Amino acid sequence: MFRKILIANRGEIACRVMRTASRMGIKTVAVYSDADANALHVTMADEAIRIGPAPVAESYLRIDAILDACRRTEAEAVHPGYGFLSENPNFAKALKDAGIAFIGPSESAILAMGHKDAAKRLMEEAGVPVVPGYHGEDQDDDLLAQEADKIGYPVLIKARAGGGGKGMRRVDLREEFAEALQSARAESKASFGDDNVLIEKFVASPRHIEVQVMADRHGSTVYLFERDCSLQRRHQKVIEEAPAPGMTAGMRAAMGEAAVRAAQAIDYEGAGTVEFLVDASGGLRMDRFYFMEMNTRLQVEHPVTEAITGHDLVELQIRAAAGEALELTQESLQFFGHSFEVRLYAEDPSKGFLPTTGRIERLHLPDTIARIDTGVREGDTITTFYDPMIAKIIVHDRTREAALAKMRSALEASRIAGTNTNLSFLRRLIAQPDFAAGHVDTALIDRHLVSLTPAEQVPRDAVSLAALATLGQPAHAEAESPWATLAGWRAWGVAQHSVTVLRDGKSIDASVRILGSHRFDVRIDGTVQRVEWPDNTDSGQVEIDGRRVAAEMLHRDGGIVVILGASAFRFARHDPLDVESTAGAGGDGITAPMPGLVRRVSAAAGDAVKAGQTLIVLEAMKMEQSLKAPRDGVVAALLVGEGDQVEDGSSLLTLEPPEET
Repeated sequence: MFRKILIANRGEIACRVMRTASRMGIKTVAVYSDADANALHVTMADEAIRIGPAPVAESYLRIDAILDACRRTEAEAVHPGYGFLSENPNFAKALKDAGIAFIGPSESAILAMGHKDAAKRLMEEAGVPVVPGYHGEDQDDDLLAQEADKIGYPVLIKARAGGGGKGMRRVDLREEFAEALQSARAESKASFGDDNVLIEKFVASPRHIEVQVMADRHGSTVYLFERDCSLQRRHQKVIEEAPAPGMTAGMRAAMGEAAVRAAQAIDYEGAGTVEFLVDASGGLRMDRFYFMEMNTRLQVEHPVTEAITGHDLVELQIRAAAGEALELTQESLQFFGHSFEVRLYAEDPSKGFLPTTGRIERLHLPDTIARIDTGVREGDTITTFYDPMIAKIIVHDRTREAALAKMRSALEASRIAGTNTNLSFLRRLIAQPDFAAGHVDTALIDRHLVSLTPAEQVPRDAVSLAALATLGQPAHAEAESPWATLAGWRAWGVAQHSVTVLRDGKSIDASVRILGSHRFDVRIDGTVQRVEWPDNTDSGQVEIDGRRVAAEMLHRDGGIVVILGASAFRFARHDPLDVESTAGAGGDGITAPMPGLVRRVSAAAGDAVKAGQTLIVLEAMKMEQSLKAPRDGVVAALLVGEGDQVEDGSSLLTLEPPEET
């Protein structure tokens, strides 16, 4: 067994691998970029080595820097986690050449499954069913358009390399194909260094069901049952569960045996996942599942498999890489109960799930109810450089219904403030009737998007507390001080103050009467709330109109964060001397919906543009966002160029009315 391993990754997966390695008595080495110098995975490791600046191309994707870190620390093996170099055959080969074990499959196995087109041809030869489509080498744009016509719309354009929904576009009309192809190629090139694509038939009622396999170098391959990953947005998974709802024993065996054949066809070693697209239009049927791809690494959602089988997949990976034989047989494997995993992201569901950034001011996750896999702590900052995942919340119970109830409790007990997250969205999603009943498919979120992402209604309670916080209330006097009882005292009546707070740029006016120690009347829009704060802190039980609620107020960056129950609301203080300037706006324009990199500019000053025309493509966290003209007009000013880094809300382009003819 290895004495020391290096984890060539960051965040929650690096921390998760370290926990298993520590339990096995194996020393760990972390690598980090400048942005991660104080990250959780760095503090958890026995040793840590800096490998470069924040951008991944200059740090976590540098094979030479990681090899050097191995040599300096005498690490005997490398666990790649997922993402970054985990499916890079050159990395596996470089480690082998250096005499360092790779905790993963061989270079040849990664190559065989690294390109989806070649993998599907190989799977056809192995007798594994594949989705109808074009998987050829010829990448001529006109040929791809012709193949899409042959397949019939709607079709999916998919990057042949990588995963995670990067480089994937659904196309419903022939007229949209060319732009979608260009966008998919650009995103694939930026994410994987490869702009080749394949074209596939879009399945109308698809489910995404994947099978976990494990293999050793002694010829033993088993499957550890399936996971359902159908709940997705922007082609990325949101909730995973195991086992799959509605799965029959016969179909489970058929899919598992197909996954084993796929692994054996490439002499696979270690943990891998074979992903299948299932046509669920007539229920789960054994003749309607198709190979999509094989991920030659550990999956983000692996904890649900661990929960139902009781096997630590990271430990099995490490033992396989050390040359040990699997102590598992297919007959001995069983699963118990049901498990869910949700992914808590820093993102804004109301803006198309765009990633967000910011300092995590408050983070409480219910580790007594659920398993929490995270790589961040309270006080850490979510940046534009890496994936915006904050944590994975995993629950397990005897039945699907019991596990779902436990997940509901875990999400209600979660507290996070400082950046926008998908926490409220997750709470609504697990309560959605179709999902709760197990009627899932990959389009469920899109079908119910309006009800899952309603316009946020800021509760009156939160506004009242923000108004009090703006006035510096409750006053933090010492409890034994006689002056603490004189709050708001005036010789001629009760003290009253006017205050204005800002929410999303909109002013909210309030009037506050201080009735005594920690007792207030707050008037907003003609109605009054009585607020009583029973102690001298900014958190605890507050009484509002006779109701007791859990509340907390944080003073951050000149603003106020009110945590009310399970939700957080940010307010800004109103500065009457701060007058927003709108001079030179030049009419309608385009502002950045998120911080990111200007990847492409498709217009210049003076150009006439049409409403809906893509003018700028912005990239953040390897996700591309096409910014379109809001109306017909002429570009008055282009304020950015390709390669510029911009902040959220920055003005990128302005429009003036179209020229009259």
